[in-house]
Amino acid sequence: MLEKLKEIAFEAGGVILSMYERRDYKTAEKKDDSPVTTADLVASELIEDRLKQSFPDIPVISEESEHQDYNERRQWRAYFIIDPIDGTQEFISRSGDFAVNIAYVENNEPVIGVIFWPVGETLYYARKGAGAFKQKENEKQSISVRKFSDPQADPIIIAISRQQAREPVFNRLQTKRDIQPLPTGSCSLKACFIAEGKADCFLRLGPTGEWDTAASQVIVGEAGGRIVNENFEPITYNRTVSLLNPNFLVLGDQNVPWEEVFIARQARFR
Repeated sequence: MLEKLKEIAFEAGGVILSMYERRDYKTAEKKDDSPVTTADLVASELIEDRLKQSFPDIPVISEESEHQDYNERRQWRAYFIIDPIDGTQEFISRSGDFAVNIAYVENNEPVIGVIFWPVGETLYYARKGAGAFKQKENEKQSISVRKFSDPQADPIIIAISRQQAREPVFNRLQTKRDIQPLPTGSCSLKACFIAEGKADCFLRLGPTGEWDTAASQVIVGEAGGRIVNENFEPITYNRTVSLLNPNFLVLGDQNVPWEEVFIARQARFR
């Protein structure tokens, strides 16, 4: 299954990149005022079609498709959840920092994650219990979070959005350590940069969906990190009517006392 998901993500990424480079897309707003492009919709249809061809008995949730009723979803033992373009605003602003997310979930837990960064020609992937990897130009390497020489005092590299205000994130820091910001794009690329040791943490405030974190959760977890809500508890999947996430943190080296770095807040339950 993992190899097929990698193949599908790469194919979708190629279509997205072609539309991006030719500027062959239109932009609109969804009901929640978030942006969507025709590239999102084309990629979503392609990924869903390929998944249904290869795995006809496994349902699919896509950010860009109508979501099944919870009374149906709650019965699922397994399903795919996808974000055809994670970072649509980055796509529109032409930063290049957008990605294709595909995850396979079993018993409400993501167990396979694939994230393809078309502009960077880089594929990140993981299967639970088998490690996390980065593949570029057919060269595959194992990845892991950056280990601190002094977990209590070393400087922290924090991935920061290019599109959103930084002040709310920095207002949540309660540490005297040196903080080094790393501006980048989509949620999933920030998570992948943490998984490969380019950054140490990321705080996401504001609306996201389970499609934004499912693939990342496998990759970050297999690389030695974790994704948690504001109470430093694991986030959940397909457990409620809503598919929205709470505010969340992506954290690297687990020896770092992250509860002393970020101000904890009551998680915004869905």
